Amino acid sequence: MMSSRKFFVGGNWKMNGDKKSVGELITSLNRAKVPPNTEVVCAPPSIYLDFVCQKLDQKICVAAQNCYKVAKGAFTGEISPAMIKDCGATWVILGHSERRYVFGESDELIGQKVAHALAEGLGVIACIGEKLDEREAGITEKVVFDQTKAIADNLKDWSKVVLAYEPIWAIGTGKIATPQQAQEVHEKLQSWLKTHVSEPVSRAIRIVYGGSVTGANCKELASQADVDGFLVGGASLKPEFLDIIQAKK
Repeated sequence: MMSSRKFFVGGNWKMNGDKKSVGELITSLNRAKVPPNTEVVCAPPSIYLDFVCQKLDQKICVAAQNCYKVAKGAFTGEISPAMIKDCGATWVILGHSERRYVFGESDELIGQKVAHALAEGLGVIACIGEKLDEREAGITEKVVFDQTKAIADNLKDWSKVVLAYEPIWAIGTGKIATPQQAQEVHEKLQSWLKTHVSEPVSRAIRIVYGGSVTGANCKELASQADVDGFLVGGASLKPEFLDIIQAKK
């Protein structure tokens, strides 16, 4: 059965680029053909959000890479969902493994951030995923279910959430979960959501895969029944991102 869920491709530019290279990236994205049943979102560094929102064609939405859990205040270096919206962006990535493991963000904090961003009207790309030692110890499910529960505990409305499964051992390493490994975890996540949240949410939510997605492997990954798209890192800065957008024509 074909999924009715709209295919989703996110590009996480991470801490890369300057005005010149970001401008060139925007020019190539503006020429891109986006299939009618695919939604594309790009996440530049926050300092370029305004610049990208002004210049990027509206067929592609803009996301911030992070935000804080409150609207304003004495939180030096942070940005709020209200500021993100004020620049014209409509999405935010939260819980990325780099935020969890480089910057020490807890499951609880990520849950609070997701709740606040949604309350302010942003769409949220909520990231979960296990480390290599956790996969080798056979606790992948426990890790991703615990991370998902911390998000679920803060939510009533899932309609603006995309769940991104990113096995940490596959991010930026060139190692990739096989399409079968990705499908297996996505299927188990949907089953968990059906049991612990609701059947309508489990049917409607898009679960996307992230971790060394390239133009070469995107079509096979996209053909899996429960892989509803991608969150792309390094390749989102390269011409092959345009091929990834076309993965599910």
